[in-house]
Amino acid sequence: MTRTPSPTRPRARAGARRAALLWAALLAVTAQTTAVAPALAEGPGGPGGRDCVRTERPLGGQAREVLEIARKAKTDLKLNSVELRVTVDGREVVTDALGESMTGVPARPDMHFRAGSVAFAHIGTALLQLVEEGEVRLDDTVERWLPFVPKADRITLRMLATNTSGLHDYVTDPAFLAELTAHPFRHWTPQQLLAYPFSHSFWYEPGTNWSYSHANYLLLSIALEKITGTRIDELLEERVWRPLGLRNTQNNFTPEIPLPALHAFTSDRGLYEESTYWNPSWTTAPGAVITTDICDLARSARAMGTGELLSPRSYRTFVNPGTVGLGVPTATCPATICLPQTEAWHFGLGIIVANTWLVQNPSFSGYAAIQAYLPSAGLAIAVSTTKTANTPDGNTAEDVAELIAAELAPGTPLTIS
Repeated sequence: MTRTPSPTRPRARAGARRAALLWAALLAVTAQTTAVAPALAEGPGGPGGRDCVRTERPLGGQAREVLEIARKAKTDLKLNSVELRVTVDGREVVTDALGESMTGVPARPDMHFRAGSVAFAHIGTALLQLVEEGEVRLDDTVERWLPFVPKADRITLRMLATNTSGLHDYVTDPAFLAELTAHPFRHWTPQQLLAYPFSHSFWYEPGTNWSYSHANYLLLSIALEKITGTRIDELLEERVWRPLGLRNTQNNFTPEIPLPALHAFTSDRGLYEESTYWNPSWTTAPGAVITTDICDLARSARAMGTGELLSPRSYRTFVNPGTVGLGVPTATCPATICLPQTEAWHFGLGIIVANTWLVQNPSFSGYAAIQAYLPSAGLAIAVSTTKTANTPDGNTAEDVAELIAAELAPGTPLTIS
């Protein structure tokens, strides 16, 4: 889940029942099975790479500086843990873990945590690969695979992947938030999640504006399963995780986190409590609810940032698929929803472009993380953080990464919001 603007209560749409008649089509493609085991692939350093462990001591000057920044940020932000890995051109600068997973249990770099919207960059990559292979076109409309979606004959694969469909975001819907807060262990089906955006009118006509919506990637995942005849977790394993050697990145059909697990805590419900095993089924489609470790996150940052799995043409689309210039507030879409998409800051095709950095920044249920890559310097920064009762609101992994970037790339600030 990428951080989104504060919710504005949307206007209800009469006639939302028309989508309900076609739920059977959705049910057919969202049956769940037990989670598959992670594939045995290359480690974080490529073929034959070692396990995710702390950088050997003594540390070099740059590594010491980065680690000192992380230590100070942990104190200043009152964090429970900070995990980080920094590489330049794929070579390790520093890998470490500070603080605790639980009381008396030190954090370790090989601990797994929830990665949320990092999967969106992987899904966007898989989509572009299918376009390269001639299986689909980005501007194909989706009624063939998603007949239950309102305006499916006007919504394209590109619009789902770039958040330009006009569908509301269920994550900012007050009714959904109330239910999620009251029942954090609830398992959500795609039908239940999509009922929220389908109950509202579109913010705008598909393709004419920009607004963030988790519904887009939920639907895109279902469409990719239909297109390929392959479950989305298996598709990502085949096309992204295995080729990149992301052996500690996997989907989870249940709230389980592979061991060793980095535990999370939050005050989201008013009381500081453990949130490690709150059910993440609401974050995206079944099959794309991923966990990872800090070494895989840094590897993902570099691979997504360089377009390693894409042709040069597809990579250009990945980072600029036509969103620049969109995000214009209108009478039906407020400025808190239709956010400006500029050359300096815009959503690509599953990736955020922020001052030439390529970013994904999940934050939910006590977990915060960021993968960021600066192409001009070959610099990859991966950070994961967890909270104490006194940690300020917001994605604190972003805060730590921004400080590290200021040290290593002072001429190109990492500014996400």
